[in-house]
Amino acid sequence: MPENKKYEINIAVRTIYLPDQSDETADRYVFAYTITITNIGMVAAQLISRHWIILDGGNDVQEIRGLGVVGEQPLLKPGDSFEYTSGTAISSPVGSMKGSYQMVAEDGCRFDTTIPEFTLSIPRILH
Repeated sequence: MPENKKYEINIAVRTIYLPDQSDETADRYVFAYTITITNIGMVAAQLISRHWIILDGGNDVQEIRGLGVVGEQPLLKPGDSFEYTSGTAISSPVGSMKGSYQMVAEDGCRFDTTIPEFTLSIPRILH
């Protein structure tokens, strides 16, 4: 088996706009995102840290780094999934997020898993 298939994580994302937490007159748009992390590799791996790049419609960038996700550093055995919901606020009705998770496999190998870019958009802005 190729070495890169040994360490393989799938990322799925769902987003929702939270109008009750937003203040559009103050350019504050709040979104929740739910991420499902699935280990489709051959080796158990633990999520150690995260790195996010958040871009709003005015091309303002926020970078966020931290340990774990929602206070946890889940260990995912092959076939296991971990799902969590978090949120962010941006200053425009449309933006995007992307990033990476830093993982450590049970054999000691460290690797990054890319979080594909996804859109944050209030309803009816994008077709």
